[in-house]
Amino acid sequence: MKLGDATATGLGVPVERSRGVLVLGGVVLVAVATAATGPIAFIALAAPQLARRLTRSTGAGFIPAALMGALLVCASDLVAQRLFAPTQLPVGVVSGCLGGVYLIWLLAREWKRTA
Repeated sequence: MKLGDATATGLGVPVERSRGVLVLGGVVLVAVATAATGPIAFIALAAPQLARRLTRSTGAGFIPAALMGALLVCASDLVAQRLFAPTQLPVGVVSGCLGGVYLIWLLAREWKRTA
């Protein structure tokens, strides 16, 4: 198919069906990866804000935000492994809970500041 639709068709490849199967396969792979890491997305929201507060700068830099994100993921993983010792929680559950609490706190703080 890299050589073009005409060449692929000439070689007996059903181009439209193959393209549909490849797109469907890509969508399934992305959906599985997203479902497996879903709540970790809270870290992407919290890390720049925490890094900005710790560095006391006007904007969050890339390096401090990346380091803060790595620290949060490692801390969430450690808590997920040790919280209920014989049983391990998925890291997404812990990061989702911590991220949700932080997001609620941040929203409440900003709401009080504007009110």
